[in-house]
Amino acid sequence: MAKEEKKTGADESVVEEKKKSAGDKVSEGFSEAGEKVSEGMSVAGKKVSEGMSGASKTINEAIRQVEGLGKALGSALQDRANVVMVRVNNDSLAYLDMLVEADITKSRSESAAFLINEGIKANESLFKKIRDITDQIAALKSQLRETVDIKE
Repeated sequence: MAKEEKKTGADESVVEEKKKSAGDKVSEGFSEAGEKVSEGMSVAGKKVSEGMSGASKTINEAIRQVEGLGKALGSALQDRANVVMVRVNNDSLAYLDMLVEADITKSRSESAAFLINEGIKANESLFKKIRDITDQIAALKSQLRETVDIKE
């Protein structure tokens, strides 16, 4: 029986060592798991922050575009004392109506004035060349009239 008690005592000490070793391993496992969760949360937080930053940039850009559109619309609608009758195709009419439906303009007339003004701005260099050439044509016509008047 003394041998059995020695075995049991030895067994208990081995069991205790194994329990301690297992406890240490579990503790290490939890510690590692905690670190991984913390890392994952940090990465997720960064990605959410980046996403929010991107969304914020997109919203700010949209606001800038709307402000720019408001300024362009204001300048296009100033001094509209001239009336121009124009026929448009179905596609153009759809764009005019789109501006009205979006409450960007109040009427098709305002939409047309806005788009004409923006088209002129977008092609400013082309219109400068046209202006230069038409000025040259006017000068040549004036010279031609002077020549014809001299010969009479």
